[in-house]
Amino acid sequence: MAESVEPELPRGLALAWGIAVNPQRGPKREMSVERIVEAAVELADAEGLQAVSMAAVAARLGFTPMSLYRYISAKDDLLLLMQEEATGLPSDPDPAWGWRERLEALYAEMVQRYLAHPWVLDIPINGSPATPNTAAWLDAGLAALADTSLTHEERVAVMLLVTGQARWTGIVLASYARIERERRPGAVPIGAEEDARFRLLITADAYPHLRAAIDAGVFATDNDPFGFNLARSLDGVSAYLATEQPERPDPAPWITPEDADIADDKRYREAQKAVRDAEKALRDARKLARQAARQARERRSGG
Repeated sequence: MAESVEPELPRGLALAWGIAVNPQRGPKREMSVERIVEAAVELADAEGLQAVSMAAVAARLGFTPMSLYRYISAKDDLLLLMQEEATGLPSDPDPAWGWRERLEALYAEMVQRYLAHPWVLDIPINGSPATPNTAAWLDAGLAALADTSLTHEERVAVMLLVTGQARWTGIVLASYARIERERRPGAVPIGAEEDARFRLLITADAYPHLRAAIDAGVFATDNDPFGFNLARSLDGVSAYLATEQPERPDPAPWITPEDADIADDKRYREAQKAVRDAEKALRDARKLARQAARQARERRSGG
């Protein structure tokens, strides 16, 4: 039997999980990974991500850059730890909330984190960072969906919908916040300025539908299109949960390569079908349970 090999974690991830070995020697004055990351986050909050360098963080702490490298050996590791610090942990949900309210609360809190630390949006996405805090947000979303009939794959997909919408909302709102900060004092609100610009440039002859939307005041209102988008997406999830979901085909060989060699075996396929039938029965039972719970609430509120 081949001996299993544990993967070697990059130092940044090891630091995030608190399992990296600390340097034996360092500057005489107190230094720690936490202090370095805190100083870097403060610098990014004040001046943006472009201002963060090992030299700039060292200067902020009163040390030489080489002192920092004993603790954090690469800027990429520092950025990962900064993102982890800015992400923080999600708040505990209200026990009375259903899956939808919990996801909406996670979305709103994610957006607020982006607005508090907009430089996080400038860090390139290089896969899914497997850090404690990012794992906690994903786990919170999956916990919200745990009592639904969604499969694990579908729950993760719904969370990707929520996190993707939160990131896009953060990008747009953070950009508008920056524009507002840079505008001259006393200037008209950016929404009013954009509305006036559109009214000047967009004609009904060239862009009839866009002009109709402008005349309806869509660019001069305080409506939240991002919240609307999330709500309609979650409406779709609700509708999907309320329908009799179709049988799912056998997993593709690339998903379960260990079974590819027996995919045509009759008994194996019968067993897979039995699993699908059981999953369908479970979904139906959960649907009935939701209906019974709704009816019970209606009886109680009516009594």
